[in-house]
Amino acid sequence: MSAVGVPVTPREISTAEVAVRQRSGWAIMAAFAVVALVSSPVAAGESSATDDAIWVRPSGGAEETPVWGHRDGLRVGIAPLPGPRGLLRVYAPYLGDRDRHVINYIAIEPVPQGQEARGLSELEFSELDQQRGKRFWSVNDPVDATPRDDAAPATGVVNQVDGVSHLQVFIQVERFLNGAHVYARLTFREDQPHAVGVALFAHEDSRPLSKCIATATMGNYARVRELHLAERVVEAGGLWPDYRGDGFTPHARFPLQELKRTANGAALASVTPDEASPQDAPLAPGTRGHWRYQGLRARQSWRVADPAAELEVLVNGRFAYWASQAPIPGGIAFENFEMVSPFRQGEEFCFSVDPLDETPTQAAPTTP
Repeated sequence: MSAVGVPVTPREISTAEVAVRQRSGWAIMAAFAVVALVSSPVAAGESSATDDAIWVRPSGGAEETPVWGHRDGLRVGIAPLPGPRGLLRVYAPYLGDRDRHVINYIAIEPVPQGQEARGLSELEFSELDQQRGKRFWSVNDPVDATPRDDAAPATGVVNQVDGVSHLQVFIQVERFLNGAHVYARLTFREDQPHAVGVALFAHEDSRPLSKCIATATMGNYARVRELHLAERVVEAGGLWPDYRGDGFTPHARFPLQELKRTANGAALASVTPDEASPQDAPLAPGTRGHWRYQGLRARQSWRVADPAAELEVLVNGRFAYWASQAPIPGGIAFENFEMVSPFRQGEEFCFSVDPLDETPTQAAPTTP
């Protein structure tokens, strides 16, 4: 399997930031990290020639790249790709990003019944190897929760549902310190090339959960500032007009009644940038160059098919980029973006990244 390396700088996590996150349970931010994207999909398992034309996935051998998704669309990867552990990496190469950065990361944050604080998949130390970040590993059958060798990712399973090809893979998550023991199912549909379904489950030996949250953690890279609800667009600057700190703002919360609903009743919320040419914005002196946006602008969305009445959309913001004093060009932007609902076994939250433009803001890379 061939892969393309991506030069991205890992972030530093200060003691103060960790303490704030542990006290508040705010959703995790993700760093830029060196990541590898599959540039030449390989057959996996019993793939047919047709499957190979649709999907990117490991072939089942040793030393494979743990990336799954659409050959021509959205993909998701996990460690050991270099970068923070405890995060799903979301890639959208169709945006024409010259260096193929991740467009966002997704953390998994369970809340046991009777508690308020979240388990933090990126910040908690592993009890398996004493490194920061809970270990994620991939399987085709979620019944077996035994930690697997990072160098042998699962192939995922391709099947046909109502005539539509689906690719599914399960991501096991190391047990959290709060007793939560969860896993996720990633589902890619042939007819939804810019989306992934993230379904969340608790193992039988998990502490009972009140919530299990999949949170998109890196809105500051795309500088998303507009939250699109049913009847209005909420701007980050309007929510926190006076905030000038270098941490996270408190969450702003929006109930189900304010969300868009699709024709079949699904709840939908989206965030978009407010700049026509985000790649041209001058970065403040001292800002690390990896924060410069590249490629098409995009709409990032969460959707849930059968929302509970208690479902909310939460966003928080930052005025300065993570682990720095460098102000974000144009002012405060959303960072974490999530749907929060009472835990229901196997409930799926669909995350999508759709281009807003037709022409890339920078030339797309040449495929090797």
